[in-house]
Amino acid sequence: MLGRMDERRLGLVVRALRRRRGWRQLDLGRASGVSQSTVSEIERGYLDSLSLRTIKAVTNALDGRLVTEVRWRGGQLDRLLDEGHASLASEVVGIPAGLGWQVAVEVSYSRFGERGSIDILAWHALSRTLLVVEIKSELASIEATLRKLDEKERLAAVIARERFGWQPLAMGVMLIVREGPTDRALHTRPRR
Repeated sequence: MLGRMDERRLGLVVRALRRRRGWRQLDLGRASGVSQSTVSEIERGYLDSLSLRTIKAVTNALDGRLVTEVRWRGGQLDRLLDEGHASLASEVVGIPAGLGWQVAVEVSYSRFGERGSIDILAWHALSRTLLVVEIKSELASIEATLRKLDEKERLAAVIARERFGWQPLAMGVMLIVREGPTDRALHTRPRR
């Protein structure tokens, strides 16, 4: 489940939180619905025979929150998860570039506590038009996506001026979502 060092640290954390409350292992066991011996196993870092549900019950009883993480071959997991996004972005970036626009990809920003990255920032020098393109390989929350897109639209002209020296007179914003079974279901749901 976890590496040996992580298991030991989890045990130390559970013990420290239990002691902070002034509880015995028996008290924590009762509060979490497990035996005292299970609490003892967790505190000693012996988690192999325990379910994730049991460990969560114990940490929840202490007002803690168990956060799990999957790691795979260093940073390759992030690249694997981002494959769909990267594939769609490479398809889209050629369109404005093919029409004579200057294109910057993954333009990161950090202004006034707002951080993020504009997927594609395109500049048409002749018309002094700036285009902000947001790419989504899947759409989890339309509200969160539109809120972040509003932020990017609001900051794009300043970023373009400071980073590239572009002085836009006009600006366009595009949201491109790869169609998939989930997205189709969202759009074809019957209206009431």
